[in-house]
Amino acid sequence: MADKTEVVLDRAQVKKAVQALQAFLKTKSTGDSLFLDDTQHISLLFTLWKIPKAAQTIRIPLPHGQRPDTDEICLFTRDEPNMTSEQTQRFYKKLLEAKGVKSISEIIPYKVLRTEYKPYEAKRRLLGNFDMFLSDDRIRRLLPSHLGKHFYERKKEPLSVNLQSKHLDRDIQSVIQGSSLKVTNKGCCCMARVASSSMSADEVTENIEAAVQTVVAKLRVKGPVLKLIHIKSQTSVALPIYTSDLRHLSVLEKANKPKEEKGTAQKQAKKKQTKDTKQTDTTAEGKGEKKNVKKKKAEEEEEEEIPQLVPIETPSKKPKVEPLKKKQLEKAPKPAAAKKGTKAQSKLTKKAGKTESKVKRKVPKVK
Repeated sequence: MADKTEVVLDRAQVKKAVQALQAFLKTKSTGDSLFLDDTQHISLLFTLWKIPKAAQTIRIPLPHGQRPDTDEICLFTRDEPNMTSEQTQRFYKKLLEAKGVKSISEIIPYKVLRTEYKPYEAKRRLLGNFDMFLSDDRIRRLLPSHLGKHFYERKKEPLSVNLQSKHLDRDIQSVIQGSSLKVTNKGCCCMARVASSSMSADEVTENIEAAVQTVVAKLRVKGPVLKLIHIKSQTSVALPIYTSDLRHLSVLEKANKPKEEKGTAQKQAKKKQTKDTKQTDTTAEGKGEKKNVKKKKAEEEEEEEIPQLVPIETPSKKPKVEPLKKKQLEKAPKPAAAKKGTKAQSKLTKKAGKTESKVKRKVPKVK
């Protein structure tokens, strides 16, 4: 198995790449420079064999400082109990002076950051006024919600420092003059700032060697780690300084073979389980069908024994009574009229009879 410590750089090749990069930057600066300070950052581009499973941040101490003394550095501190913001600033200034720290240009307590730098414009102004930000490790987790995304887009997020350390000067200098590498689980490439164009070629090569050793030692990846290493500036092309051997690829394939075998074995086991479950399901279904057939037969026998009920024919709907009543009511006055007529006729006949009798009585008898 290939170990992480097998990454060996060719010092002569690295120095040649650094000299070629510096010559390119000099030609660019003489032709296109508009400012006196035209130093550029020199960075290392790492390409990994595998994408890491978890994100990681690696602190890289460098033998030669990459930042000039003119850089403005801001320190975020916590709020001391029973002290105002001005008193906390004085307290930490005295602490830094006592420990011999002279590189911090301004101290901002946490309360001042929350109140005075809450507006968007104030945060942008703070970001542009300083080159680097440090923070007390006791309040580091509270800062992202108050700083905003621009600090992280510009890669100026504050680095945590233990202000209670006995060797505070050494720790702060190692953080300021060192570097950090952010390894993400979203890709296989990562970059770290290592030197500046104002440094000599030997200093840059020494910083590169130290950075590669620390990265290889601290990366949480098994087997061969680094596939390619390039050196580049902000405006130049990436120059290769290390390429991994092809035997690392064979090692990775060997390491992946047992995983593939396990995967195939698991797939086969799953297939067998599915087949067994299907067989059991079919047998259970057959048994269930037999039981269902028996149940159906028993139900049919029971149905045969039970006599069938013949439905009684219900008569059609009775005729409505209302129209009959209406007819009767319509027919009723006719016989009444007839009776009246008969009565009138009888009366007339009676009268006629009376008159006839009267007439007969009046007629005298002829002798």
